Amino acid sequence: MHKVAASTVDWKALREDFPILREQAHGHQLIYFDSAATSQKPRAVLDALRNFYEHENANVHRGLHTLSSRATEAYEKARQRVAAYIGAPSAEEIIFTRGTTESINLVAQAWGGRFIREGDVILLTVMEHHSNLVPWQLLAERTGARLRFVPVRDDGTLELEQLPTLLTPEVKLFAFTHVSNSLGTINPVAELCEKAHAVGALTLVDAAQSIGHLPLDVRELDCDFLAFSGHKMCGPTGIGVLYGRAEILNSMPPWHGGGEMIVSVALDKSTFKKTPHRFEAGTPNIAGAIGLAAAIDYIEEIGRAAIFEHDSQLARYATERLTELPGTRVFGPREERGALVGFVMDSAHPHDLTTFADQYGLAMRGGHHCNQPLMRRFGVSGTTRASFYF
Repeated sequence: MHKVAASTVDWKALREDFPILREQAHGHQLIYFDSAATSQKPRAVLDALRNFYEHENANVHRGLHTLSSRATEAYEKARQRVAAYIGAPSAEEIIFTRGTTESINLVAQAWGGRFIREGDVILLTVMEHHSNLVPWQLLAERTGARLRFVPVRDDGTLELEQLPTLLTPEVKLFAFTHVSNSLGTINPVAELCEKAHAVGALTLVDAAQSIGHLPLDVRELDCDFLAFSGHKMCGPTGIGVLYGRAEILNSMPPWHGGGEMIVSVALDKSTFKKTPHRFEAGTPNIAGAIGLAAAIDYIEEIGRAAIFEHDSQLARYATERLTELPGTRVFGPREERGALVGFVMDSAHPHDLTTFADQYGLAMRGGHHCNQPLMRRFGVSGTTRASFYF
C-alpha cells in the first residue's frame, strides 16, 4: 500500500496494488470498467484474508482457546472499524450480513413484519435496484401495505417536487438509493431523511454504490437504516453491513434462529441477545469481516474525498466523450454524478457491445442492471454501463 496524501494521489501507482489488473483478456491487457458490479481487491485485503486463515482461523464468541480469542477480537475490531467508517455512534449498531440484498431483506422481514400493517405505505423511487424493491413488494403482499414511488425526471434526477403529495402520514418507511447503479444520480440523502422524519416515517438508504466512493456519515445523514456490501468497496464477497439505530434494532425480532443469537434455550421457549448478535445466527463470515476492515483501511489511507473527485472526473469525461458519438444516448445527470455512466448506441445492442469490448480486454456490463422498472421508464431494455474505481 502506498502512503500518499489525498491531494497528491498517484493513481497509476495505486493500480499496482491490484494483482488482477495484470491479467489479460483475449490477448489484451485487462481494462476493468465494471466496478459497480464488483470491485477488484487490493493486495492489502488479500493479505488480510490469508493472514486470518493461516494464523487466526477459529470460530468466534464460543471458544476459550487462544485461536478463538484471536478470531473473536479481530471480528469485533472489524465491527468497530465499520462503525467508525460510517460515523455510527456504536459498534452495536453494525450487523454483519451477506451483502446489501440481505441487509434490506432483514429490515423488510424483521422490522416490516412487526410494524407494517394493512394500509401502511412504503415509499420508494423508480430508480431502485431490485434489491430495494422486491423485498418491499413481498412485504406488501404479506401485510396489505401499499407501495408508492417517487418519479424520475428525464435528466435522471428525482422529481422531488412530488414529495409533498407522496410523503404523507401513511408512509412508515422511505427506502431509497444514495447513488443510482444505472444513472449515477447522487440523491440528497440528508434532505430526504429530514422530509421523511417530518411525517413520522423511518428511512433506509441503499449505499451500495456510494460507500466506497464518497464521504458518508450516518449521523449527518440522519438515516435510520443504511445497507451496503463489502465487495463493491475493495472488500471480499459475501460480507455486507446493516446499520440501524440501536433502539430500532432492539425493537425488532430475530429473523434467523440458531446458535450465538440466544441468551437461553428451553424446549418450549428461547430468549435472545440484543443487537447486533441477535441478528447474526450461526457462524458468521469471519474472514469476510476482517477483509472488509482491511478494505476500509485501504480506502481511508487514500481518502474518500480524493476518490470521489477522481472517480467523478472519470465519469464526467466518459459522459462528455460518449455524448459526442453519433447515435449514442447517455443517461443520468451531466454534472455531478457517481462513478459510472450508462449509455445505448443505435448501432449495437448492449450485450453485443460489451461482448465486442471484451475481445479487446475491456470489461463493462450490458443489460438492465437489476433496474427493469427504470429501464422501462426510459424506454430501453438495457444499457451498457462503464463504472470506475481509481
